[in-house]
Amino acid sequence: MAAKTTRKQIDDFLALKRLAFIGISMNPKALSRTLWRELLDRRYEVLPVNPAVSELDGKPCYPRVQEIQPPVEGALLIGTPGATEQYVKDCAEAGIRNVWLYKGLGSKPVSKAAVAFCEANGINVVAGECPYMFLSGPQFIHQLHAVGKKITGGYPK
Repeated sequence: MAAKTTRKQIDDFLALKRLAFIGISMNPKALSRTLWRELLDRRYEVLPVNPAVSELDGKPCYPRVQEIQPPVEGALLIGTPGATEQYVKDCAEAGIRNVWLYKGLGSKPVSKAAVAFCEANGINVVAGECPYMFLSGPQFIHQLHAVGKKITGGYPK
């Protein structure tokens, strides 16, 4: 991967209020759904993107990010490296200039090709971080994750 994600990039992304959540799971108990509800509770307007369903928790779900009107300010992407490579291309086509490539404990690595595409196309990219660590007042497990990354030198500066 190219340059490491900085804390400024993370703070700038979290300052956005209208986001797409691309690759969100249909499973109501999945981590992506928990994160989605957390963002909604924090007053973000988060629009789910999953071509397999037309709504999630009573909210419209879009098949592609390009179909969201008016466009969103940023997109949180979750999925396999191959899927995120397509997702970042979809974001570029939709004019989205800020993306977060989610990486939690135990999830697959972030796609180097997706990061390179973002950087080559002027898209601000947060690559390989878990948003929970950077939201104010995170649960203990997320605080512990952040402490572990600080100890090992992996926490963004």
